[in-house]
Amino acid sequence: LDGDGNEFIMRGVNIPHAWFASYTEGSIADAAELGSNTVRVVLGEGTLSTKTTSSEVSNIINWAKQSGQICVLELHDFTGKNNATNITSNAVNYWKDLKDILNANKDYVILNIANEWCGQWDKDVTSDSDKALWKNTYVQAVQALRNYGIENVIMIDAAGYGQETSSLINNCQSVLSADSTGNTMFSIHMYEYAGGDASTVKSNIDNALAVGAPLVIGEFGCKHTNGDVDEYTIMSYCQERGAGYMGWSWKGNGDTWAYLDLSNTWDGSSLTSWGDTLFNSTYGIRNTAKKAY
Repeated sequence: LDGDGNEFIMRGVNIPHAWFASYTEGSIADAAELGSNTVRVVLGEGTLSTKTTSSEVSNIINWAKQSGQICVLELHDFTGKNNATNITSNAVNYWKDLKDILNANKDYVILNIANEWCGQWDKDVTSDSDKALWKNTYVQAVQALRNYGIENVIMIDAAGYGQETSSLINNCQSVLSADSTGNTMFSIHMYEYAGGDASTVKSNIDNALAVGAPLVIGEFGCKHTNGDVDEYTIMSYCQERGAGYMGWSWKGNGDTWAYLDLSNTWDGSSLTSWGDTLFNSTYGIRNTAKKAY
């Protein structure tokens, strides 16, 4: 639900602020011009990427608000890591420092604790502590953020680089129960494993919704390193089930993952094939997005 209590379904894009900060303002505005109602913005904590300052965060939020978009803020430094202190200490402390800014914009900003933290796959680990790593770490982090008084919606990515859906499906209620406000949602990243074909896409969405996980597809593309992605089913089935989605990513994926660029130009004047699909296909952003305000 949006800040006024009305249904809101995310239809948006990922913006790589931490690596291309000078293009962020224009990219956010240009995504809105193409119909986006949400931007998920990459921030740096200072461990791997330059720390995104509070003034930068304020600017990002204001740019999103000016363009009529909801802003999802995510820390990217701990992608694939399995060290709990990355979340319970580093990430939590970063968000605590932004408390006043976040709370002042709680109707417009979602706090995505960390991008794709917990790279391990549950099926590949045997110890009970490893199997519980994702759940226990996020329970502690959610409680710490709420105890500190942060009021925004919290978003949490699945384990296994966002693609290990069993971690989310089996444990999301434990994490949700740790939130005194009940205001936590969950994100699957659909690439070659979680989104490789229609049956996988549908079962992952159905199984998450069946256990009461407020769900968004926080990232997806047209293909990835180890295989194809069924982007058309992701978009059509999200529309059918009322789930949000955000494509990865505006621009800046380099030579290796250039196929994931949505635009050939930073101003969005020339969309790639993937960008044209995301924005202009039958169940794409232009045809399905509704602004929150």
